[in-house]
Amino acid sequence: MGLLTAFVGFASSFAVVLHGLTGVGATEAQAASGLMALSVSMGLCAIVLSAATRLPVSIAWSTPGAALLASSGAVEGGFATAVGGFLVCAVLIVIAGLWKPLGRMVAAIPATLANAMLSGVLIGLCFAPVKAIAFDPLLGLPIVLAWVVVGSINRLYAVPAALAAFVAVLAFGIDIPDGAFAGLTDALLPQPEIVAPVFTVAGLVGIALPLFIVTMASQNIPGIAVLKVNHYEPSPGPLFAVTGLFSLLSAPFGGHAVNLAAITAAMCAGSDAHPDPARRYWAAINAGVFYVIFGLAAGAVTAFVSLAPPILIQAVAGLALISAFAGSALNAFHAVEGREAAAVTFLVTASGVSFAGISGAFWGLIAGGLMLALARLTARRRARP
Repeated sequence: MGLLTAFVGFASSFAVVLHGLTGVGATEAQAASGLMALSVSMGLCAIVLSAATRLPVSIAWSTPGAALLASSGAVEGGFATAVGGFLVCAVLIVIAGLWKPLGRMVAAIPATLANAMLSGVLIGLCFAPVKAIAFDPLLGLPIVLAWVVVGSINRLYAVPAALAAFVAVLAFGIDIPDGAFAGLTDALLPQPEIVAPVFTVAGLVGIALPLFIVTMASQNIPGIAVLKVNHYEPSPGPLFAVTGLFSLLSAPFGGHAVNLAAITAAMCAGSDAHPDPARRYWAAINAGVFYVIFGLAAGAVTAFVSLAPPILIQAVAGLALISAFAGSALNAFHAVEGREAAAVTFLVTASGVSFAGISGAFWGLIAGGLMLALARLTARRRARP
């Protein structure tokens, strides 16, 4: 189960991470370094937390956070500014774990607005499979069909199947220049790159704050809920703080954030991991070991992916996010009350337009919050005799 968890966690969303990091200005080498740092950090974090708590604490990188980066686009100051935002986000996660008022502030963000922001962030990447088919049906269709067919049998393997189809398309459908695979051999050795951070207001408001909110609301809080559903009683604050510390360690190497997992947490915490609930933490520990191994091969993975047209790996990333988009959109617009505010948040975020160098995700949350506050104020006035 540990190997399966690590494979699903890595294979199903590493494309989102690469696209997100390059989206905010990372070079291919910096994106490979970030992917490696994230995978190693979340592997070590899973080992430390699971061994210390004897709970199946599964760790993941922030997939919604990576999608946020992809939708934000390059920030003024380049990738160094984005790394500054990653560091600030990590500090905020540590504070949220140790200082209860900040944790309560995050929990107080209306769920409809948080989900609307997330769905607005995700929708752009979810268009990629369709764009890939339009780009070249012979290349895009096999990826989408693999996802559809395998997903109809077992949803867990749908994205790995799409990734396998991507590999097949790359091997048999694309003209690879001579000598391209020589670079893959060199990339097998880990090549971490340290990026000196730059701290700006645009990086703080456009990257750090939205990344913090989406990571806490979409990953950390649901991760605690999964453990509780499986009859474990975790202490949320220390778990949040430790994930923030490991995010802090990975940020200088280009990693955006690591956090508690949700989907893979269910794999490690469920009865399939081990009949004895007291021994399931070994699944999370083993997953951590394999995450570290996969992370050390991140350079070769990135070099291999770069041989294909970018739209194809974006298609795999988009397929990996369709389920998350559907869930967040449903939660955003399910309740009639606040639906217009959620719509404003979604539309402003999905527009991808930046104001004053700050990404649309932040402005979407602000615009939706103002709409919701105005609606509640109007409702209270009408209720007065």
